[in-house]
Amino acid sequence: MFTGKTLMVTGGTGSFGHTIVDRFLDTDIGEILVFSRDEKKQDDMRQEYAHPKLRFYLGDVRDAHSLRRAMSNVDFIFHAAALKQVPSCEFHPMEAVATNVMGTQNVLDAAVDAGVSRVVLLSTDKAVYPINAMGMTKAMAEKLLFAKARELGPGTGPILCATRYGNVMGSRGSVIPLFLDQIRSRKPITVTDPTMTRFMMTLQESVDLVLHAFSHGEQGDLFVQRAPACTVLDLAKALSGINSGSAEIRVIGARHGEKRAESLISREEVAKSVDMGSYVRIPLDIRDLNYASVEADYDLETNLAEDYTSDNTTQLSIEDIQSLVFDAGLLEVPDLQAN
Repeated sequence: MFTGKTLMVTGGTGSFGHTIVDRFLDTDIGEILVFSRDEKKQDDMRQEYAHPKLRFYLGDVRDAHSLRRAMSNVDFIFHAAALKQVPSCEFHPMEAVATNVMGTQNVLDAAVDAGVSRVVLLSTDKAVYPINAMGMTKAMAEKLLFAKARELGPGTGPILCATRYGNVMGSRGSVIPLFLDQIRSRKPITVTDPTMTRFMMTLQESVDLVLHAFSHGEQGDLFVQRAPACTVLDLAKALSGINSGSAEIRVIGARHGEKRAESLISREEVAKSVDMGSYVRIPLDIRDLNYASVEADYDLETNLAEDYTSDNTTQLSIEDIQSLVFDAGLLEVPDLQAN
């Protein structure tokens, strides 16, 4: 489907964008357009790859005009641009609104106007029962996509889909690089809440999920990958155990807006979800505002369902975590033990 086509990645200088470029650059794709507001990261990426199929566009999803100019002749869009740091969004919630909410609306509107074929939004587990500004704004981003999908209907305009996943191992701002830096510097590993659980997913799996949504998605679909989880304490122990000497683990307390556990699928979504093996598809609720025709057993199914959370998914042992970290290519033993 990508042969000779142009793929635009918003926020494309981030971890996901780099992984997409690595995956696609030497295929028969026509062009990859990296759209972001950071000229330094764009220049670094331009020099790193130096590839004729890679094009950069300096702009901001907050600016509808820059999006419309960039989308000329674009076939597909992976919308990854977002403010993702929970504490930062707690202290600057309107900035999160401007990027995650208004920016997403701008992307959707521009994509429709430009005649783009498919758009995949990257969302987060924090959008389920959100308690922080980051999660609330990403939940709104999902709602905007679903509303636009209902408005377009099947067979009209671009196919709009969303993906939702938990912590992506090794991504910018994630906890594993922080823990590794602390170990290398012989500093204590700072754990917020030892009982806190988080889903674990690799960057490659995040790309696989987006590609699955791209290939299988119908108008307004949401896709989730089944993922294992672990406690933050076990993660710290696993990384410390790889080192030649165990590092001190210091509990510092939860940060602003942090949950003890995350949910990838709400019970309301579980009730209407479609099992696709490693993935779960949650189809768009196409009902209108006339609820008189609602089937009576819908609420019963919802009441019997259970959220899919980082507490009730498969739990990783310390050895499992270590294997996952090595398989993800996040470190080499000599590198970690060098000090």
